[in-house]
Amino acid sequence: MRLGLMVVLAVLTGATGSPSVKIRPEADAVDTTAHPNSVPDTGEEAELDGQEEPVEEEAEEDVMATGELNPNQYPAQRAAKVVQHFLNARHGSPCRLFGLHSVSSGNAEDVADSGRRYQLEISVQEIISNTTEKCSAEVLFPRGEQRSAAVQASCEEILKVNTTAQEEALFQKYNMNNSLVSAQNLPDSYGHIEPDHKPLWHLGIVASSAVMLKESTENTLYNMAQVANITQLASESQQLKFDCHILLHEMVSQEILHWKLLFTWSPPDGVNVLQMEQLPHCHHDDKPPKAN
Repeated sequence: MRLGLMVVLAVLTGATGSPSVKIRPEADAVDTTAHPNSVPDTGEEAELDGQEEPVEEEAEEDVMATGELNPNQYPAQRAAKVVQHFLNARHGSPCRLFGLHSVSSGNAEDVADSGRRYQLEISVQEIISNTTEKCSAEVLFPRGEQRSAAVQASCEEILKVNTTAQEEALFQKYNMNNSLVSAQNLPDSYGHIEPDHKPLWHLGIVASSAVMLKESTENTLYNMAQVANITQLASESQQLKFDCHILLHEMVSQEILHWKLLFTWSPPDGVNVLQMEQLPHCHHDDKPPKAN
């Protein structure tokens, strides 16, 4: 009897005496293909998105880290993405697009009452000509009221890629058409874009870069998702005018944001966004195009 009691006590002790285990959350990796709001990228936009989304070592990592940054983690990647938007908004065209290729190093510091400054060494790719250059860049995210980030980038060689002849030919083609051009769903639900519509897709990316540059903060990461529709408007000036509805993917919140843009383009003056308006969220539009 006493032996039986000892056996029962031993079993109970083994069942209740194991040490407690603390399970830590997995790092916040961004997988756009798994999210219900994600939109499959075309090959060009995948290149614009640059390297794979960084995986943070700790879910609770301080995204406002100061000093030397891990180039593969979000603080450096987000600041570098703003440089891409800046280059496209200032120097992009239907024949010239810039993408973030990689981040080599980064440093962040607080600047008194001004905000936070990021100093970056990055590689930028001109997508259409497949030209890559190492660049130094500085991004200042202002403190206080919502203002656009201030960006400086030294990418002299890649900006020398000459697309004048291609742009002039495209401008004349659109300007001399008997009918105004338009397109919808670039890319379509299978990630496809007709060759004749590629310049319109590129124009949508360049125009959307002005929005992404304006809206970007230390806590956002914007990508172009889709040109829902784009329509050429009649114009009496020496610039082509377009009305455009775009979809942006904000990677941190995983939201698909709708914007309506009015912009002009000509080879000498580039793309100029005249009006930008964020549209109300439509739940029925959240369903992504089908994957290939």
